[in-house]
Amino acid sequence: QVQLAESGGGLVQPGGSLRLSCAASASIVSIVVMGWYRQAPGKQRELVALISGDHTNYSDFAKGRFTISRDNAENTIYLQMNSLEPEDTAVYYCNAFRERLYWGEGTQVTVSS
Repeated sequence: QVQLAESGGGLVQPGGSLRLSCAASASIVSIVVMGWYRQAPGKQRELVALISGDHTNYSDFAKGRFTISRDNAENTIYLQMNSLEPEDTAVYYCNAFRERLYWGEGTQVTVSS
């Protein structure tokens, strides 16, 4: 069983930055893939970024603005978000795969002036 806890969301102005954290209850070196998804009001959940070992993948809207990273010693992954836009407003969810999928409860990100 893997439990995931997101933090770092909040209210930010357009053009601002936020750093999201996801702490896992298990050693993340034993988790094949971890990532971030988001879901805006009235929209389906969508992929933001994935990390597996040293490999990363980003959705087109995240390339050049968002960075996914990990700290194995802290069993934590991060999502650094820069140049935020109102369209980035959503609940951001942490995800992990180890034989099955695990999800966190999400953290709210609101981009507004």
